[in-house]
Amino acid sequence: MTAALAALFAVGVTALLVNIFQRQQEARDPFFRVVELTDETVDPAVWGKNFPSQYDSYRRTVDQQRTRFGGSEAVPRTPTAADPRSVVSQSRLEEDPRLKTMWAGYAFATDFREERGHAYMLDDQTYTERQQVVKQPGTCIHCHGSVYVPYKKLGGGDLIKGFEAMNKMPFGEARKLVEHPVACIDCHDPSTMQLRVTRPGFLEGIKLVKAKAGIENYDVNTMATRQEMRTYVCGQCHVEYYFKGPEKRLTYPWRDGIKGDEILAYYDKEGFSDWTHAETGAKTLKAQHPEFEMYSQGIHARSGVACADCHMPYQREGALKVTDHHVRSPLLNVNRACQTCHKWSEAELTARAQIIQERVFGLRNRAMDALMALIADTKAAREKGASEAQLDEPRRQQRAAQFLLDFVEAENSVGFHAPAEAERLLAVSIDLARQGQIALLRAGAPAPPVSKMPPAVVASSK
Repeated sequence: MTAALAALFAVGVTALLVNIFQRQQEARDPFFRVVELTDETVDPAVWGKNFPSQYDSYRRTVDQQRTRFGGSEAVPRTPTAADPRSVVSQSRLEEDPRLKTMWAGYAFATDFREERGHAYMLDDQTYTERQQVVKQPGTCIHCHGSVYVPYKKLGGGDLIKGFEAMNKMPFGEARKLVEHPVACIDCHDPSTMQLRVTRPGFLEGIKLVKAKAGIENYDVNTMATRQEMRTYVCGQCHVEYYFKGPEKRLTYPWRDGIKGDEILAYYDKEGFSDWTHAETGAKTLKAQHPEFEMYSQGIHARSGVACADCHMPYQREGALKVTDHHVRSPLLNVNRACQTCHKWSEAELTARAQIIQERVFGLRNRAMDALMALIADTKAAREKGASEAQLDEPRRQQRAAQFLLDFVEAENSVGFHAPAEAERLLAVSIDLARQGQIALLRAGAPAPPVSKMPPAVVASSK
């Protein structure tokens, strides 16, 4: 009996040691070099031969799944010669018609849909109806395609020169130079697999942010920590920006800071506006997708949590720890995205997030109603013959109220990235809109009729 137990024990120990050895070998060789990757290997499928797990999850960004306040659902569409897409996402303009009034006279009032996964980012920009309303520049490709190699080729090996050359091109011409949406090479060095920033807009913008903090000549690719890079590679594109000058040079407006009102102050100093509002004549601004700016004001950023920790959390495959490249809402992946740090049930964590979003969305609706009232009053006063002097202050208030509201509206977390900051901006927006209405009265502008506001959007949809 003793001999038998000893033999069983020996077998068990041997099996354990073999398992440990296998796991050590797996961890020692995190990938098999099937193909050689160079600084010109654009196609993610080629990278996928060396990194099949990451590539497999990257391909899943084609998924469309809606959360309570975001995400997208597949909407069937009949393909045409001009637009071959058979599926699109739901129209935000149909969900909230007030957006058409907010952007009256601008291309976004024609076509604005819920964002889809990275797999669609290039096609959705190529075929949006906004391309027919206004001739967009090649600058848009900066964040909608894999541009690192095209920039270098266009610039004769110089990334910045290629960037500046593509900015000046019409969108259609620039689009021919790009084959893929964001790809592996845009965020990884092919020789070391280390994270890197390749977008010139961010390379220049983050220098301004760091200089304001007292750090001169900041080089993100040599000075940032690995954990910071897990945010910066996302912040390359998920930002507010504008096209500067006739050359349409992509610029991140971060000289005076990255908060919504600091960016507004920058635009005011520069005298920049995106368009003239069709109903009021106000010189207005369109916020883009300032996730990086808003995230930077939140508790997760202050705690050192990176974008990838929540949107691309690690997962175990044998002995390997692999980053999930299926970029999506953490609410669709609570177990790995949230419960690593928060030891509560999935239901509890989901409820907490939705409470934050409900409050921000409710305040967003109040800000939208206030803006609609100001636009209606200004439009009525203008039609009744109010002078430019009488309309000047209400227009300035509309510009500011609209941008701060849009800063939260265009940011895709519905306030979750920085709840207090989102609520602050919306509260300021409401005040500015009401101050604009008061300014109309004080200027003696012709009294408008009582505005009939459309019903507020229900809080169960975005």
